[in-house]
Amino acid sequence: MTYSKGNTHAPNRFLRRERLAPLTCLLLVASLLVTMILCICIGSVRIPFSETVTCIFHALSGLPAQGSTTANIILHVRLPRVLCVALAGAALSLCGAAMQGLLRNPLADGSTLGVSSGAALGAVAAMATGFTLPGSPYGGVMVSAMAFAFGSLVLILSLAYTLDRSLETGSIILIGVIYTMFISSLINLIITFASDHTRSLSFWTMGSFSGVNMDQAGLLALALVVCGTILMRFSPELNAFAVGEENARHIGVPVRRVKLIVLITVSVLIGVCVSVSGTISFVGLVMPHIARMLVGPNHFRLLPASLFSGAIFLLLADLTARTLLSPIELSIGVVTSIVGAAAFVIIFYRTRKAGGKRC
Repeated sequence: MTYSKGNTHAPNRFLRRERLAPLTCLLLVASLLVTMILCICIGSVRIPFSETVTCIFHALSGLPAQGSTTANIILHVRLPRVLCVALAGAALSLCGAAMQGLLRNPLADGSTLGVSSGAALGAVAAMATGFTLPGSPYGGVMVSAMAFAFGSLVLILSLAYTLDRSLETGSIILIGVIYTMFISSLINLIITFASDHTRSLSFWTMGSFSGVNMDQAGLLALALVVCGTILMRFSPELNAFAVGEENARHIGVPVRRVKLIVLITVSVLIGVCVSVSGTISFVGLVMPHIARMLVGPNHFRLLPASLFSGAIFLLLADLTARTLLSPIELSIGVVTSIVGAAAFVIIFYRTRKAGGKRC
């Protein structure tokens, strides 16, 4: 990274963030736990903080729950939803941070490849046709979303390779944007003809965690652990990409292999998230930038910070969607899009301004 001659404080700010990064990550973890408890307490039925903590403690300890009605609300309605929201926010933000590092584009996120749109098409098609797997009422949607996510990845990379055999990031982003626009039209076409499911499909495509359960939370957790471990493993390579693909290749980074592994990992994680919650925009775009301002650009710290900050952001967005117009529940995608659109403009402005100042 280069700085202008008059920007003498930038290196000092960078070093200060690096020193405070471990403390910042601990504060993010504590903030996440507090936010999760807060989201469980607040809803159409307000539950005291102490009662919520006691109920969760009894459940974890195997002790009988006190107050069956309150315990049912906490353990069977709010806790699964809060866990799914936190895990999805963490996954989407982690994917965004990885994609921004891989593509060296501050406006990139996990949906830049069009994988998110492809997964949404698979899930919508499964919901419209009633496709299910034996013994799993939502397994058909998840499998279909992941299959379409993989298919989208293969198609986009094949087209990018045909146009540019070096798989330059600009080619991948351009094809991803065009593919996303095409898939959006197909989704709208399916919704138009699926008259019996139009309302539920329209609401789902804007993002919804209504009716999620602990099984889905477990699948999200498993996907996040496996894919997150893989992405963390490639932190040194993502740091090398920050100085350019050619420089990364010169220091021994297998550029093409790293790209493929990261892109496949991101597609799997996004496919699982989309199958549970629908399409949620801007989480992967906005939160990595905030995490970068907190802990710096080193991916060893940036990826965990993005994970925790994404979980916190989506939890607060879901809480707003549930309570702002209660008893009416907004789509969570509406909340994230309003915040994300404003953040997108700010990020774009800061990027252009910083680009003009570099020497």
